[in-house]
Amino acid sequence: MATFQYTALDARGQQTAGTIEANSDAEAINLIKAQGLYPTQVVAGGAAPAPTAPQARPTKAAKPKARKKVKSGGKIPPKILMIHTRQLATLIESGLPLLKSLTVLAKQEPNPVLKGTITALADSVQSGSTYSEALSQHPKIFNKLFINMVKAGELGGVLELVLARLAEYMEKADKLKNKIISAAVYPIIVLVIAILILTFLMIFIVPKFKEMFADMGSTLPPVSQFVFGISDFMMAQTIPPIPNAALIFAAGFAIYLVFKGWVATPVGKAMKDSLLLKLPVIGDVNRKSSISRFSRTLGTLVTSGVPILQALNITRETSGNVIISKAIGKIHDSVKEGESVVQPMVATKVFPDMVVSMVDVGEETGQLPNMLLKIADVYDDEVDSGVTAMTSIIEPIMIVFLALVVGGIVFALFLPMIQVIQQLG
Repeated sequence: MATFQYTALDARGQQTAGTIEANSDAEAINLIKAQGLYPTQVVAGGAAPAPTAPQARPTKAAKPKARKKVKSGGKIPPKILMIHTRQLATLIESGLPLLKSLTVLAKQEPNPVLKGTITALADSVQSGSTYSEALSQHPKIFNKLFINMVKAGELGGVLELVLARLAEYMEKADKLKNKIISAAVYPIIVLVIAILILTFLMIFIVPKFKEMFADMGSTLPPVSQFVFGISDFMMAQTIPPIPNAALIFAAGFAIYLVFKGWVATPVGKAMKDSLLLKLPVIGDVNRKSSISRFSRTLGTLVTSGVPILQALNITRETSGNVIISKAIGKIHDSVKEGESVVQPMVATKVFPDMVVSMVDVGEETGQLPNMLLKIADVYDDEVDSGVTAMTSIIEPIMIVFLALVVGGIVFALFLPMIQVIQQLG
């Protein structure tokens, strides 16, 4: 067995030198990597290679000037952050040190905000901070879930595995969110189109028909009088020279802003979240999506080595629904007192029986993290089916609604003409 002198980089990118005994160069390199180091030079016997990079690193002291020119704050789209996380996991898994991986990703990142953030992370790691400590300096970009999972990965020496799980979690969470948004976009678009068509008819078309019928001197049916009355009101000027139609839109926008501000308050958010869980079709989809998020977040955290109480706290903060968040808080308090997860889940009456049963089996078999991830996969599929069903129900309803609005106005306009034609006949 020979003695090898080596120079290697640690997880922070700092160089270190030492000796190791091995039968060959390849075995020596594997032993060095097993210590969490990335060997840059391995020499059999002789004096240890002198680390030269540390003397060159202080020349980076002028870096703060460059950092000022790069954006390092703001928000990053989830998809871009997910791609960055997966790339970082791949580089570290291939044996590249963390600092070098961050430097490589910063050079090729097209997003200016993320580029500046990665540069700031690399500077923090180079100055001696851990990766999780560097992430905590950017709370707008990296939430507590991200930071705590990275911290658990650092403590367990499986940072690349945790980063891969984080990328998978973000990918599935973003996919679930997009399904919910896509289901809500269609009725909103149809409603906006209906309002625009109604406004156009009332302002430009209906007044011309009213003038024509006034010249004919015919008696208008009640339906036509109602439509013409709405048109007159929208064309009138309660506050000259602004027509009432503009005031209606302004009032609607003001009501939206007030509602948005009220929903941001604790009471308003609680009432909104409670209503979203109780609505006939939408409520079922919201409940399943919330349970899927709860299961996937908690399962991913526990699988990555985060303690159960800390994982429950993070899950509560990222649940996205006040009612679910309160239920998770009760589970946390009960587990803190020594109870199992199942008992408080039953008491909250928020989680379906199937979820409670699967968690119970997971606790008894010691496979709770895997069982939680299975629950998330099951409910992701159910949310997908629920969104499809909801869309198939909403589409004909909105089409009929639009047809009734436009058809009602057209009927009110042509009904007097039909009566005049019958009288002439």
